[in-house]
Amino acid sequence: MDHLIHHQPVLVQEVLDFLAVEAGGTYIDGTVGEGGHAEAILGQAGPCGRLLGLDLDDGALATAKARLEEWQESALLMKHSYSHMDDAVSELGVEQVDAVLLDLGLSSLQLEGSGRGFSFRQDEPLDMRFDPLNGVTASEVVNTYPQDRLTSIIARYGEEPRARVIARAIVQGRPFSSSHQLAEVIASIVGRTRRVHPATRTFQALRMAVNSELDRLQAGIHSAIGLLKSGGRLVIISYHSLEDRIVKQAFVHEAKNCVCPPRAPACTCGHVATLGLLTRRPITPSMKEVQANPRSRSARLRAAERLPRQNSDPTCEEVVRKDRG
Repeated sequence: MDHLIHHQPVLVQEVLDFLAVEAGGTYIDGTVGEGGHAEAILGQAGPCGRLLGLDLDDGALATAKARLEEWQESALLMKHSYSHMDDAVSELGVEQVDAVLLDLGLSSLQLEGSGRGFSFRQDEPLDMRFDPLNGVTASEVVNTYPQDRLTSIIARYGEEPRARVIARAIVQGRPFSSSHQLAEVIASIVGRTRRVHPATRTFQALRMAVNSELDRLQAGIHSAIGLLKSGGRLVIISYHSLEDRIVKQAFVHEAKNCVCPPRAPACTCGHVATLGLLTRRPITPSMKEVQANPRSRSARLRAAERLPRQNSDPTCEEVVRKDRG
């Protein structure tokens, strides 16, 4: 339980403000982790508030359960992916919720105590699965994938400019059995001149590939929008450019009444805006927060509000005719 003491959720007050947490509200924390944000939400929502906390990590759920013991009557924790949160929300006995939070970062527990090789600073087996019972492991990716596929993964998910060189070194040096062993090989190829560890981008890429994180994020955004009440809030905290780009593009897309090409003579997409943007630019931690919690430095928060649901929404063509005068 010692890890409860040093785990610090990021942008807590900003999360509460953008979620517009009110007494008695119903909320989803789709990445409950160690329960830091959930604790803050329940503290503001009061004894009549309700929260559904989802996570694929059994250890995280156990930690969150202990942390939220005071709110055991208000908090329901489930092992479930946020990408299909609409399948889980029925357990609350509701169809719509007041707000959804997704904090896409790794928890302190995963980095320091999971034993699954998320961190190159530990000497752990190469697993990297959020759910240790399902899916392909990082060891299988590293030790069996062909060089071209490894190059693609490292370049796409890690945005690593030396992806081809690293992939070649991995193929030549395998099999790998531990995270530290892999990190050392990458460091010997890339060098240690960067401000961050040279294996950072490769480890990020492997983790994202193992857990299909970008696909899950896109599905999760769609699922969350469908669950929000009119005026409900969606808040997402991302930690690198790929995630933030997906969130930004999804929010902008859902804020438009038509997504046809600009030169299209008439609307054929049938799209009607579902979101109103609350953040034109991402919200970032203050210098004070970064100093207190260095892991927060890359956090980017974006928020949007569910537009009113109407029984007879105007058709896309009607909206476009009005917009084009």
